[in-house]
Amino acid sequence: MASLARIRIARRLPASLSTRARQIHTTSDTTQLHDKPADLSQPITVKLHEDSFRAYLCDKPELELEVTKDELLTMYKEMQTMRRMEMAADALYKAKLIRGFCHLAIGQEAVSVGLEHGITPNDRVITAYRCHPFAVMRGGTIKGVIGELLGRQCGMSRGKGGSMHIFTPTFFGGNGIVGAQVPIGAGVSFAQKYMGEKTCTFALYGDGASNQGQVFEAFNMAKLWNLPTIFVCENNKYGMGTSAARSSSNTEYFTRGDKIPGLQVNGMDIIAAKQAVQYARKWAVDEDKGPLLLEFVTYRYGGHSMSDPGTTYRTREEVQRMRSTQDPIRGLQNYLQEWGLASEQELKQLDKEAKAAVDSAVEEAKRSPEPGVEELWRDVYFGGTEPAVGRGREREEVHRY
Repeated sequence: MASLARIRIARRLPASLSTRARQIHTTSDTTQLHDKPADLSQPITVKLHEDSFRAYLCDKPELELEVTKDELLTMYKEMQTMRRMEMAADALYKAKLIRGFCHLAIGQEAVSVGLEHGITPNDRVITAYRCHPFAVMRGGTIKGVIGELLGRQCGMSRGKGGSMHIFTPTFFGGNGIVGAQVPIGAGVSFAQKYMGEKTCTFALYGDGASNQGQVFEAFNMAKLWNLPTIFVCENNKYGMGTSAARSSSNTEYFTRGDKIPGLQVNGMDIIAAKQAVQYARKWAVDEDKGPLLLEFVTYRYGGHSMSDPGTTYRTREEVQRMRSTQDPIRGLQNYLQEWGLASEQELKQLDKEAKAAVDSAVEEAKRSPEPGVEELWRDVYFGGTEPAVGRGREREEVHRY
């Protein structure tokens, strides 16, 4: 009878979910070289692992795609730079130069860098705590991020926002309220649709925020109004001190959009990440099919935040195994060397350049002064280029806005 019940349940499932025995593949270096031209300035054809994607109510992206040597080298250097920046933040926090909250994305570099390489400069991105790499990739600077963490004037928010409040014209910040950025992202994409822009918004959240009611409300509104919103769950397996399985009854986050199609992605292979983002953008913008839910299966090496050792709810052996076998930077390094696109020495040189850039930015940020008292008045009221200083000006701005 139990077997019969399982058969009946399977028949009721959508076709895209009836093969759940096949799990997403998260090894970082299983993409195969398919065609390499003699002239390496020309595109290279590669083929992703067949289990790089799982789909819900939609087709999977193509496994075969073209990449270029220059782009792969750029992505390698950017991932190394983002990791170096986060490692610098780790050291500064432990030296008590960074105070308050600090959430690092070490191990998740393929998501932020892959996302940037799959979208256009005018698309929008909004995320939660682990925002530092996205801020840099979306037009910010390493100096600006480190300066903000240190509370210095050179910070991207003039040292007044801290780790979770960094913005650019197309990056709507890290956000400190769990899940609150998701409806904001839907609102940004509503504005894009209203204004007739051919762009979309990527609203990122973690597996720990996936059960928030406002997330599902945003899903509903985006689907109802056919908004160009890409909801992105960065599933790094653990929320704040607990595993995904202990906090979610359904850990297949890409299926949780109800009528919104979803795609689960190997978030440890940057080529798969980029391909998924391009697929999602085409879905929402070029084909005008409305929202899509992406789930990047990734992993964070550190704890939820700097105050979390990250080893009370998982083993040190698990973290070490992920570092040694599924690291996204090492996976891309293997591609570049095995495909004859770069030598070990060339990659080491890129590593040195990334470290030098971060070290220089850290020293510049340290030399920047802390915000003065006059900065308290800036950014409180909007009234042009000058700060609203003085009680009369304040009343005028309050009346106007």
